Amino acid sequence: MFYQIPSFLLDVIVGLLGGACLLRLYMQYHRVPFGNPLGRFVFAVSDWIVLPLRRVIPSVKRWDLASAVAAWLLVLAKFLLLWLLVGGAVRWAALPLVSLVGLLQLAVSGLTALLIVHAVLSWVPNASSMLHDLIARLAEPLVRPLRRFIPLVGGVDLSVLAAIVLLQVVAIVLGNLMQTAFTLG
Repeated sequence: MFYQIPSFLLDVIVGLLGGACLLRLYMQYHRVPFGNPLGRFVFAVSDWIVLPLRRVIPSVKRWDLASAVAAWLLVLAKFLLLWLLVGGAVRWAALPLVSLVGLLQLAVSGLTALLIVHAVLSWVPNASSMLHDLIARLAEPLVRPLRRFIPLVGGVDLSVLAAIVLLQVVAIVLGNLMQTAFTLG
């Protein structure tokens, strides 16, 4: 219990803040406008860490590297705090790799959630058109390539389901990679 509660709280906090940084990166890459409520929320939650980093970490083409580094630093801080909480020696050599895998796991979780929201909104006829358009614009790059290979079945688009299944396979691989990363260092 002494470890589970702080671990859960850190997962929630880093999930929210790191997820906002990753969503900022993803929205900027796909040139999704930030004038909507979700965009304003992402800026409000992530500006405190992204803006100072942006002074020293430039963007590369459409990639906002400051947002990516901010999310990675948040995940790194989470694992550092958890290792210190356990009281074991911090495996300094493994910490960057463990944090990178944790960042990838956070990204996969965020993309999975995005696809689930996209699927649910497609079945809700009275959903806000602004929210529906925003989510569709973010989800389309993930499902568009799969639509070339997966036909409609009875008028139902299964590409979202296929994308979620593929993301879960990636999550399993990352989970195994995380176990390997913990043993390093």
